[in-house]
Amino acid sequence: MEETKYHIRICGEEKLYPKGITFREIVEEYQEQYKDDIVLVLFNNRLRELARRIKSDGELIFITTKERAGRKAYRRSVTFLMQRAVYNLSKEEEKQVSVRVEHSISHGYYCELVGRVPDEDYLTRLKKEMLFLVEQKIPIQKKSIGTDEAVSLFRELGMHDKERLFSYRRSSKVNIYSIGNYKDYFYGYMVPNTEYLKYFELKLYQNGFVLLFPHKDTKVVPEFAPSHKLFRVLRESAEWSEKLDIHTIGALNDAIAQGKIRDVILVSEALMERKIGMLAEQIAAQPDTKFVMIAGPSSSGKTTFSHRLSIQMMAQGLKPHPIALDDYYVNRVDTPKDENGNYNFECLEALDLELFNHDMSALLKGECVELPTYNFRTGKREYKGIFKRLGKNDILVLEGIHGLNNKLSYSLPEASKLKIYISALTQLNIDEHNSLPTTDGRMIRRMVRDARTRNLSAKQTIAMWDSVRRGEEQYIFPFQDEADVMFNSALIYEFAVLKQYAEPLLFEIDKNSPEYMEAKRLLKFLDYFLPVPSEDVEKNSILREFIGGSCFHV
Repeated sequence: MEETKYHIRICGEEKLYPKGITFREIVEEYQEQYKDDIVLVLFNNRLRELARRIKSDGELIFITTKERAGRKAYRRSVTFLMQRAVYNLSKEEEKQVSVRVEHSISHGYYCELVGRVPDEDYLTRLKKEMLFLVEQKIPIQKKSIGTDEAVSLFRELGMHDKERLFSYRRSSKVNIYSIGNYKDYFYGYMVPNTEYLKYFELKLYQNGFVLLFPHKDTKVVPEFAPSHKLFRVLRESAEWSEKLDIHTIGALNDAIAQGKIRDVILVSEALMERKIGMLAEQIAAQPDTKFVMIAGPSSSGKTTFSHRLSIQMMAQGLKPHPIALDDYYVNRVDTPKDENGNYNFECLEALDLELFNHDMSALLKGECVELPTYNFRTGKREYKGIFKRLGKNDILVLEGIHGLNNKLSYSLPEASKLKIYISALTQLNIDEHNSLPTTDGRMIRRMVRDARTRNLSAKQTIAMWDSVRRGEEQYIFPFQDEADVMFNSALIYEFAVLKQYAEPLLFEIDKNSPEYMEAKRLLKFLDYFLPVPSEDVEKNSILREFIGGSCFHV
């Protein structure tokens, strides 16, 4: 009987492979052609782990650690390796110690141990154990079990966050990963064995440690350069979660199922309003402050935040005046171009820095200034008789991506500026070992807003997201530590509300579309949440900027 063979198209050529061959066996033929490790494949536009076997004809694309999906799989797998090593050390010491993955920081994950405080000696032993497991080339195996069985398993293992999470799971199956006899659940795909996980570092930080990963060079771990300001904001957000007793998705679902979500919404919004009010008090206590400069990545809620801060400043007797930095764009024909010959509206040079500094300096001196308006239709700056003069209690509120960059406001005294960095730094985790990427939250926010206000599909939002992220990494993130204040705009309940708006948009994406893989991942993520209607969301909530119904013009 003739052996079954499949026609597989790879890198533009068609090859024959026997039935039962794994993707990993094929990858081994091609790995030397790639600088970065191949850790996953895209087969017929479906992401697949290397341990899977081919069962049909199709097109095969290799996914390396340079690409987002490969990078995530690598980080996820190293985290699992770290958990197994913590477990091994715990067994050796006969001491109950486990690890919690809290949040992302400086190209790594901040982790804390339950049962002990780490020190240099512990981290040295932990790294040694991890490298030993790498040398052993232990398979990372996946097994699909029933959801009820998974709940029982996690109860038995003492992983109560996962037990709560899967109590609300609608899917009948759960994928469980194992390294040897150590089992866990992970949101996403894994590499095939521990041999792939050579590149990582461990650094003590605060009350825990950071598990560091490679970044641009996929085989080199960069120096640990934490943002202490950002960490403090994340720590404060964790404290808010403690006040609400909601650390994970399972705990949020408990609150929804028990009819407590209205209180969660009210308390979340009250905490945020209190924070904004305290910020307004800080501004009022600094009479030299004349420019409040707000910057942050896409979909952080900058516009609503600016309105709410302005209202709180008015309550302090101040007179805030919003100014859009976009009105200082140079005329379109003078806009710099990127490497592809397209206008680069995000670079600093797209703004007329000289004019901006001239106008702001004149206002600071008490002079009357006619402010420009940028006409986006004609691509030209116009003057429409908008005059400003700063009185004793007047403050300009400037919102734009370059607000934290000192090159924007080079002529203004530092004492006259208060710089605010705002971002949606999600404080909710999936469970004790799966943190929730803040970029996912912002992308879902933007997707919902784009569909409502710009008639853009989820497919279009996903397609442009990498470009948005590149702009943020170039023009916003490098300057976040220049901020005097960092503000977290994430709301602990928001995904349960966004779910009903985002899911229909994601289901519209065709299965053969390049964006389908990301859509499928986001749908799986949203499936963890019980839905919450938007009726109880405050009209001035930052969330209203995305779902609609805001009392502000946003």
